[in-house]
Amino acid sequence: MKIQKENVAIEPGHSFRIFSPSLRNYFYWHFHQEYELIYIEGLTGIRHVGQHIDSFMESDLVLIGPNIPHLNFDYGLKTDYQQIVVQLKESFLTDTLANTPEFTMISQLFKRSVYGISFQGESKNLAIKLLKDVQVLNGFQRLIKMLEIFNLLANSRDYLVLNQTDTSVSLFLNDKLRMASIYEYIHQKYHEHTDVNELADKLGLSTAAFCRYFKRQTNMTFTEFVNQYRINQAKTLLLQDNTISEVCCSVGFQSLSYFNKLFKTLTGQGPLAFKKQFVK
Repeated sequence: MKIQKENVAIEPGHSFRIFSPSLRNYFYWHFHQEYELIYIEGLTGIRHVGQHIDSFMESDLVLIGPNIPHLNFDYGLKTDYQQIVVQLKESFLTDTLANTPEFTMISQLFKRSVYGISFQGESKNLAIKLLKDVQVLNGFQRLIKMLEIFNLLANSRDYLVLNQTDTSVSLFLNDKLRMASIYEYIHQKYHEHTDVNELADKLGLSTAAFCRYFKRQTNMTFTEFVNQYRINQAKTLLLQDNTISEVCCSVGFQSLSYFNKLFKTLTGQGPLAFKKQFVK
């Protein structure tokens, strides 16, 4: 699968769509013209927005601007999860917000969303609570509640900008490669041995051309990406009934000391501290 364009259908008489998709077994590398606010609650997962790739723990709340390529946040999840997605027309900014002084902060938030924004802290927790309330509201009250959420996020200082440059789909339309093939290869091989030469050949490229392409698409080297993927899989296994040694072997590391070191480098804590934090 190449990158796909999602055609979003917002019902007449509504300015946005709110729903709870479930696509954990489907690789959906896609873009759409709408703004999108994504809330997902699960033990651990992958966040891939534009060139940004990272994992999230417990929950994530992300605002994505129009035409920004992204992967479905529930891809590959092996545990229970909850997800709420809000999609708003691209014209929502100009038609609803741009000419209203009281909406200045929200307008600025929507303009920043071209880079992708992940929210943290108390503002995130309160926004999630309000978002769950939106699901049971209708009409005018539902819109007012969404504006309250956006105002809260617009005034938050606890957030992470995911990309440093505009990653809208215009940068990807001439892409003849398939991110799905790369993810599929890594998912099949991460616990054994990944060979960049084999993958490059699979995609019909020289190794040097593939490495340039991959770095341009993800802002990471292939090795960095594979290691991050392995550590993300390790998080899930650590939260199950597995020892650290078993997890180390299961995700393709032969050296326990290297696994411990890399885990701490990428997560800020060692696997034992991570396991104790989440497994009571």
